[in-house]
This record gives sequence, structure tokens and C-alpha cells, in this order.
Amino acid sequence: MIILALIYLAFISLGLPDPLLGSSWPIMSVEFGAPIESAGIISFIISIGTIISSLLAHRVIRRFGTGKVTVVSVAMTAVSLLGFSLSGSFIWLTLFAIPLGLGAGAIDSGLNEFVAEHYEARHMNWLHSFWGLGAMLGPVLISALIQLGYNWRSGYLSISVIQFLLAALLMFSLPMWKKYEHSSIEHEHTDNERHKNSVIGLFAPLKTKGAIFAMIAFFLYTSIESSVSLWGTSYLVNVKNLPPERAAGWGALFFLGITVGRMLSGFISIKLSTEQLIRLGCILLLVGIVLLILPLPVIFTIIAFILIGLGLAPIFPSMLHQTPVYFGKYDPQATMGLQMAFAYTGTTLIPPLAGKLFSFASFSFMPYVLLVFGISLLIATSILAAKAKNNTSDA
Repeated sequence: MIILALIYLAFISLGLPDPLLGSSWPIMSVEFGAPIESAGIISFIISIGTIISSLLAHRVIRRFGTGKVTVVSVAMTAVSLLGFSLSGSFIWLTLFAIPLGLGAGAIDSGLNEFVAEHYEARHMNWLHSFWGLGAMLGPVLISALIQLGYNWRSGYLSISVIQFLLAALLMFSLPMWKKYEHSSIEHEHTDNERHKNSVIGLFAPLKTKGAIFAMIAFFLYTSIESSVSLWGTSYLVNVKNLPPERAAGWGALFFLGITVGRMLSGFISIKLSTEQLIRLGCILLLVGIVLLILPLPVIFTIIAFILIGLGLAPIFPSMLHQTPVYFGKYDPQATMGLQMAFAYTGTTLIPPLAGKLFSFASFSFMPYVLLVFGISLLIATSILAAKAKNNTSDA
């Protein structure tokens, strides 16, 4: 239970830094004399680092263990955030963005695989709801400190201190992690069939029937989530003609939907199968998108954003928990890293491309783009579920 509690804390800490750049950049850009769009450079560097560490996580964790890798990764994010708080120029921000991305990817891949292997589906949903809690608390902390007379650096420094404290707690818990990892090794050696059939390699999981649909699904999911996160408020301002301060509040309902939805999904997973949860999430997502398209009173826009968040909520953690089912004979950590890499690729590529489209044409296209992605996600997850069922029956 102590390990599980620490993993929950780790996911709060994982969510804390994610929205910091967006919420503090308007102030930071003025101080550094950087163009407002240059935040994209920092974000891109963080994303590339996350993709690289996700792909390499299985090798590092196999060598050092989940516990040690988590400690070092949390410490890397703490140092990076401290560096952000002390940076005197834009170039220093880009340099500290590198370890921030590398640390985040390793934590994400390592802990997701650990929970998928050792805990039930409800914990995966609750775990990711704690990420949402951290993502909501980050901007709140920045806003509160600025209102109290502090600057953006205090926000980065405060979260850096939190990360250092968590790294210390994780370090003291290392003997407990070793028990889990030793147990996993013993199980693998006693299960001769599994050991004999285990396939190791970064891209080996792609040989599984339906594997490409899993990777596409992760790519589509994060493309939708990150696009709504980045451009939702702009859609409300440009299409629904809401004042920016009101639009920001309504846009936050999307994150509230994700957080509450994942908390509820943990309880619902006791009654519904993981595949049923994914299907339900896709349906709610599409209903929310359709509400954005229909010419309805503006109050339905609030409902739409909440429904989109609620719909997305169970999909990502449920798919992660299904990793051992989808890719049974392949190295689970390599598979998790590959899935996370595809997910972060969607986060990296689609939002800026969508932003170019919306700024060139109109933000009114946003719901239609989301609809195409949402339908594609439903199709990909449905095919994946069918392939997994066939793989199981063939076995």
C-alpha cells in the first residue's frame, strides 16, 4: 500500500509541471523579451525528450529497476524546475527543458507499466485522475503566488521543492520496490512457458496482430486531448464570442471532466470490463463533439466540454491497463514505452498543425477536426478489441 500511495503522489507531481509553461508564459515572455510563440520551442524540446525517454525506458528499467529509475527521474524534473526558476535568459529555459522531458517520459512509462502489471484497472483510472489533479493545481499555485505579490519563479521553485521531497520519499522506499521487482523476476523464472515465449526488443511488439491500431489509438487520443487543451479557450473566444477571462474558466471544465471522469471510472470498472469502458468513453466523446457542432445555445458548450473530458477520461488509462492483454508475449516495458512514444508524438505534432489550420481558416473547424479524430479513435479501439479477442481465442 505504501508503494501504491507513493505512485499516486508521483502522478500528482507528474501533472504539476505540465500546465506551468502555458499559465506563466505571458509573464515570462515579457521578462525574457521572447516572442509569445517561442513557448512552442520549449514545449517541443520537452516533448522530444519525453518521446526519447519513453522509447529507452524499457532498457533502463530492465537494467536498474522501476524504483531507482523513478527516483532519478523525479530528481531530474526537480532540478529542471529549479533551473527554470533561476534562468536568466531564454536559452537557459531550452537547456533545462531537456532533462524535464527526459524525466517525465521515464516516470510515465515506468509507473504505468508497473501499475498495469501489479494492480487492478480501477487503480490505473484513479492514478490518472491524480495526474489531472496535479495539472489543475499547477496553474492555481502560480495564480495564487502572483496574487500574493510573488512572481512566476516562485511557482517553479515551489513545485521544484515538492519534487525534491518526493524524490527523497521514493529513495527511502527503494527496499520495498526491490521486493516487487524480485517477486516479478521469481514469477518469470517459475513460469517457464512465459519465459520461453518472451520476446524482447523495442519494436518487437509491433509484430502483434492489431498492434498498429493500438499505436494509432494512443496517437489519436493524445491528439484530441492536447488540441482541446491548447485551443479550447481560443475556440470559445473566436467562435462563441466569450470574453477571454470567462472562456478560460469554461475551458477548465474540460480538465474537470477528465479528472472527475477518471475518478468515477475507477468505480465503474468494478462493474464494466475495460473494453466496455473504452467504448463508453468514445461514445461520450463523440456526443460532446456533436454538441459543439450543433447550433445550440451557448450553455450546451459547457456541457460539451464536460462531456468531451468525461469521454476521454477512461480511454487512456484503460488502454494502458490492457497492455498485457494486447501484447502478452512481448516485453511489457518495451511495449509501454512504445505506446507512450506514439502518444507523445500526437501531443507534439497535432496541436501546432491544428493551430495553423484554425488560424489560417477558422476556429469553427475545430469540432469537425475533433469529430474525424474521435470517429477514427472509436474505429481503432474497436478493431483492437476484436484483434485482442481473436489472439486470446487462438492461444
